[in-house]
Amino acid sequence: MSTGNELADPLARGIVATAKQSWGDLFRWKQRVVLTNELGESYTEWQTPERFKNPISLFMLLNARDWTYFFVGLFAWTADAFDFHALSIQTVKLSNYYGRTKTDISTAITLTLLLRSVGAATFGLLGDRFGRKWPMVANLIVLGLLQIATIYSATFEQFLAVRSLFGLFMGGVYGNAVAMALENCPTEARGLMSGILQQGYSLGYVLAACANLGVGGSTDTWKTVFWVASGLSFAAGLLRCCFPESKQFRAAKAAGQHISASDFWKETKLMLAKEWRMCIYCIILMSWFNYYAHSSQDSYTTFMLESKELPNDAATRASILMNTGSCIGGSIIGYLSQFIGRRRAIIGAALISCCLVPAWILPTTEAGLSASGFMIQFFVQGAYGVVPIHLNELSPPAYRSTFPGLAYQLGNMISSPAAQIVNAISESHFVTSNSGKVVDAYGPTMGIALVISALGIAVTTSLGPEKRGRSFEHAGPAGANIYGDVEKMMDNGSIADSKVHEVTELEVRKVEI
Repeated sequence: MSTGNELADPLARGIVATAKQSWGDLFRWKQRVVLTNELGESYTEWQTPERFKNPISLFMLLNARDWTYFFVGLFAWTADAFDFHALSIQTVKLSNYYGRTKTDISTAITLTLLLRSVGAATFGLLGDRFGRKWPMVANLIVLGLLQIATIYSATFEQFLAVRSLFGLFMGGVYGNAVAMALENCPTEARGLMSGILQQGYSLGYVLAACANLGVGGSTDTWKTVFWVASGLSFAAGLLRCCFPESKQFRAAKAAGQHISASDFWKETKLMLAKEWRMCIYCIILMSWFNYYAHSSQDSYTTFMLESKELPNDAATRASILMNTGSCIGGSIIGYLSQFIGRRRAIIGAALISCCLVPAWILPTTEAGLSASGFMIQFFVQGAYGVVPIHLNELSPPAYRSTFPGLAYQLGNMISSPAAQIVNAISESHFVTSNSGKVVDAYGPTMGIALVISALGIAVTTSLGPEKRGRSFEHAGPAGANIYGDVEKMMDNGSIADSKVHEVTELEVRKVEI
């Protein structure tokens, strides 16, 4: 049945063709959408984006069950972020405790980020294969135990070993938490809820900073913050135990055929054959995003302590206000992305953050640094607030745990040296502080790193695809689609130009046997 909208050219095939089409679509207000009629035939048309809606009316679209799953996912992601930032905001304390340089301590951040991709692949596949619940519970409980192990690390070598293992389990939380939280959300509310969900990362930072402020600036107090982190991880894991799998996952499982390991891996191979270009694109995009976030956040407290010579409590208060801006910006720009488009929201926020860099690094007072930090993170995390739903919509429908989590964590792996690079360059270059003292050049280093990564995000996003409003609520679990039309299940909106090998009748019989 015709909708009466103007027909559009089909989605481009191939990397160069997709980039050209994506660039052109960026400057056209209407959105190119792929539709399927009652006969199963696909066609493409231009659709006018939705009008702006009152956020309250969008909140009311979620029922009690939807809110429950959303808040459990948000809490898990917040606890995960608290665990990570418990180290980054206490770099100076840990440097004094172990008698190492701040660059040495940031090695632990690098190792954590490197190994998160392994956890994302392992627990993401488990989440798509067996459900979101128990992989997430296992992740969170083990993370709590590893925080305790960090506290009792007597040597720097033990500390690094524990943080490496911590990274492996930390990597499994994001994909399962995002899939569980967003797959229950109505389509119209996804942009808003995505923005709020992503700010679990900033909320974790704010809570870790509050804990750091509460325990004071003496060296041994870092252990208290890690005890709090451990308690949050245990609480999130136990909370997830109280709720079943999402309705969509249980219904899809019940409707699908018995999914054997052979079915699961066969469909996974077919997905990779079809979507490998999309996978690479998302990894590149998330590499830029993670450089963007880590270069602007991980060393900011150190910047205020060392370069701006603020006391610990003032630096911590400024960090809290900075990440309050993150929470607000991510929610607002995530909401706007539902109407102006995912890519326009990301690009606009990234470019505005570049313009704010001088105002971000030049102030010398707590008030000035708090205000400029608030504004820069409003747009940094504003761009990031679009990421959860953008990745979910670009994902193959049956792999919404594995794909977003793995793309995000592989991007983390590639960007893992970000904090270490910032610290190393800053400690080898010097500027004069407001008091006339020669100090490490954290401000210029972070400013340059942010501009480079923001421009990388803008260019990559402008040349990539967008599938805003894509329907994935009724997709079968991974392995259940092997008996159907896999090419159609993967969706026509692929960046790939290669054709998936067909599943022959003989192959199906082999699986059934």
